[in-house]
Amino acid sequence: MSTDIAQALKDLANAKALAASATRRLGHSGLTAGQAAYFALLTEDLAQELTRTQVHAAAALRTTGAHKLDQESFQAITDLGPDPTIEEIEAVKGRTTTGRTHFKDAKGLMTGWLDIPRSTATTRLVQADCLLGGVDEAGQPTEPWLPELAAQFEDPSIDPRLVASAAMKLHSVRKDLGEGKAAEAKKQHLQAESAAFLRSEPKSARKHINDLVAQVKAGKRPLKALLDGIGIFKRGMRKGLVEYLFRVLPSHSAYIDAYFANLDNPSTVAGNRQGLKDVDAQFTGEETNGWDDEGSKPDWAKDRPGDEDVEDIEDDPPEEGLNPDAEDPHSQADDHRPEDDSAEENPANGEWEDLTPERRRLVGFMALLMSERKPNGSPPDQQAGLASSQVSIILDWEKMQEQAEDFAVTSSGILLSPGEARTALCTAGILPVVLNGKSLPLDLGRTQRLFSKAQVRALRAAYRGCSYPGCSMPAQRCEADHLDPWEKGGRTDINSAVLNCLIHHTARHCGLFHAVKIPGSRPMVLLPPELDPEQKLRVNTYFMTPAEALDAEALAEETTMRWRAGLLDVEIAEP
Repeated sequence: MSTDIAQALKDLANAKALAASATRRLGHSGLTAGQAAYFALLTEDLAQELTRTQVHAAAALRTTGAHKLDQESFQAITDLGPDPTIEEIEAVKGRTTTGRTHFKDAKGLMTGWLDIPRSTATTRLVQADCLLGGVDEAGQPTEPWLPELAAQFEDPSIDPRLVASAAMKLHSVRKDLGEGKAAEAKKQHLQAESAAFLRSEPKSARKHINDLVAQVKAGKRPLKALLDGIGIFKRGMRKGLVEYLFRVLPSHSAYIDAYFANLDNPSTVAGNRQGLKDVDAQFTGEETNGWDDEGSKPDWAKDRPGDEDVEDIEDDPPEEGLNPDAEDPHSQADDHRPEDDSAEENPANGEWEDLTPERRRLVGFMALLMSERKPNGSPPDQQAGLASSQVSIILDWEKMQEQAEDFAVTSSGILLSPGEARTALCTAGILPVVLNGKSLPLDLGRTQRLFSKAQVRALRAAYRGCSYPGCSMPAQRCEADHLDPWEKGGRTDINSAVLNCLIHHTARHCGLFHAVKIPGSRPMVLLPPELDPEQKLRVNTYFMTPAEALDAEALAEETTMRWRAGLLDVEIAEP
């Protein structure tokens, strides 16, 4: 063993000791907020480097045949302890044997000696094959299966955990790619697109790579095979609960997601939190917040003498000369929070989020199953849990002419097959939305402060979700945000608006990031230097298809270069 290798192993042993010592000291109170943040940053950087180390170690176990070490070698390695000398490390070369050993292969060594879970050991060896190379049946080294990702795996500017995860995803379709030159071309295409996502927008890379893999798997299966696999399957009783497995087509998923989106909106009748708790009580028997009679009310809720004669009065009477019935220009938010078009406002929205999203959706689903239609056959009146699903499907005429796979996409980015799109055209209401036009019919200028429902519908179709890069909040839960402040002469026009979730809407107005208006393009986002040292213009691609996301990232890159070169006049919107 060379001295360099022994020194490297010594450094690794020292690093473990240093990390343990630092953790013991930093785990106690006394850290300032800034020190805690730096502690977390260093820890994540260390975890990233450790990911590379683990995959390299797995590859080394296999290529050296370490599972064939004899008993004396394993004992000598164990005796080294946590703080060996260079000389002791050099002396432990190990001796392999052709006789019977403790472990059959590298995976067995990792699970039996290192106590690594079998699934984790398998994952690391697969990652080693894809990113570092392996060995063939003759024991000769082989090249990495994914050479482009292999280069990214060693790039210190890219999170190796994302690269390793992407490698596992691509490896899962290895058999679906087939064999020969066509299979190799498909693999190279998948690898190139995955590498582009990892390089340009790591926050959304995992989602888009999953979509790429799903497209490959779906493309290999005919419609009949898909239909044979859908359904609701009862899996039996586990831990006191009955489990069901749902397998649905993408078009089914779009309706389910839209139904859940309405349930998740507390400003609708269907999503009213207290109403959902009352519905839940019908199935669980749990008490709700209501009181059976006056005697069961707490003191603060009981009527006091004379309360019935007291009329509601304003805390602050209107100033002289103002109409008390006129709309207060400061009583609403600066921008419009879109309502659900299919449900009315419900004023009782002050309940705590006692129900988890998963349980809330089950309550709504059960309410739907248990609802009764009226004698005349009409649907039941609106009540908590009964939401009407509204799914937006965007058909791209140019892509349809080119017979592209992603010509029909739901607002949440779900691809629809041609058959599913034709079915939707037959049964759904058709609302033409012309994008990339002058949008004059949807521009209201200074005539109206709040965005109209038609404008919000167009924004949802165009942007599909929050503008902040990596945010997964869908359009139905976002607010239309003026990029030009209304109080400073801004206009209520489509090209001066974006969708932002409640958190990022507030963050933008607090100056935590900036929206950037681009001539002839959708608005983009400029993150602060502490979050994005490169200071690139960015787009949230979370709800786009992989092909759309790649085009959007390319456009953002090109726009950034033109902006830095002084070839493009962009406008950074005021907070």
